[in-house]
Amino acid sequence: MKKYCCEDMDYHANYKCDLHDNPYECPDKILIYDKRSQDYGLIIHDGGTSSIQIIFCPWCGSKL
Repeated sequence: MKKYCCEDMDYHANYKCDLHDNPYECPDKILIYDKRSQDYGLIIHDGGTSSIQIIFCPWCGSKL
């Protein structure tokens, strides 16, 4: 398992919902990782599959 910059990033990057198979349908899943581009993004919960790419941790500010 990958080490993360802080506990919050670790929690949200590894969050698995028991109710929703699709991370874009889960209101508690706020962070997504794209293996192809190796980028992190904040999920936009508007019914689609959009996210906003981030390059710094939203909790501690470390570069991802």
